[in-house]
Amino acid sequence: MTIIRNLLGAAATLAISATAVLADPAIIFDLGGKFDKSFNEAAFNGATRWANETGGKFREIEITSDAQREQAIRRFAESGYNPIVMAGFNFATSLDTVAQDFPDTKFAIIDMVVDQPNVRSVVYNEHEGSFLVGILAGMASKTGTVSFVGGMDIPLIRKFACGYAQGARFANPDIKIIQNMTGTTGAAWNDPVKGGELTKAQVSQGSDVVFAAAGSTGLGVLQTAADEGIYAIGVDSNQNYLHPGTMLTSMMKRVDLAVFNAFTEGEDLTTGFNVMGLNNRGVGFAMDEYNKDLVTDAMTAAVYKAAYDVATGAIEVHDYMSDNSCPVE
Repeated sequence: MTIIRNLLGAAATLAISATAVLADPAIIFDLGGKFDKSFNEAAFNGATRWANETGGKFREIEITSDAQREQAIRRFAESGYNPIVMAGFNFATSLDTVAQDFPDTKFAIIDMVVDQPNVRSVVYNEHEGSFLVGILAGMASKTGTVSFVGGMDIPLIRKFACGYAQGARFANPDIKIIQNMTGTTGAAWNDPVKGGELTKAQVSQGSDVVFAAAGSTGLGVLQTAADEGIYAIGVDSNQNYLHPGTMLTSMMKRVDLAVFNAFTEGEDLTTGFNVMGLNNRGVGFAMDEYNKDLVTDAMTAAVYKAAYDVATGAIEVHDYMSDNSCPVE
């Protein structure tokens, strides 16, 4: 069984063989590619873990344009793959249409809610994980200024930014917070040069810790932070290894778990609304050999205490998407 992509000018058409083995799962990666070292790669890692642990096989495709979204979902469904996982909120409209045409196929979408009886909608409390890395940033900063670089300017990314700002302000009530978004289209996820330029501008304004939530664009942020000698915070996957010595931590968003769980349940996938946060280890922060010398004992104690308090409800982190506002701005 193969996936064939024919590039015709700027457009791409997809063809998936109709001889697929029934009940093999499938995954569709969002723009930016499965090896973006962030969101898509986390999804790929979850699928790969499932295959390694079960000996099963899965099918995959990396779309290259928005126009391919519905066609990719539909072709997988027509070929009998089940369940079909979509990595990214931008698949929502297409999935809403296709799911109605294939009521016996189970689907899972990450980062968006699609209200269909055969769809699992997985969303994350990104603000909680961002709050924790914000605490680390606020405690690590020597200039009293930290910053954030987002990808596409959408409420989801504002949710990261707001949680981060709350955490930094929790650690240091007087801290200055700079925020920039890369753009307003899908291209904002794949522009590391622009990410680097924004980071340099933030450094010139005094930032000595930057958090990137920008897909492949974030790779430019992390590289520039290393070049400028400031701390950086990765996102989604553990990116600490990319620049040892300047990576303060990474905000872990366990997209891999969402994919692994969906593949494991297979055709018996439980549908409906699924929330992953601190209380079920859906988000968190990364500690490993690459950043152990950057995070002091005091920082470790503070962030673990905050994680417990958020998970148990003693601390409530504002969710930007609840009313599109941020209390620290």
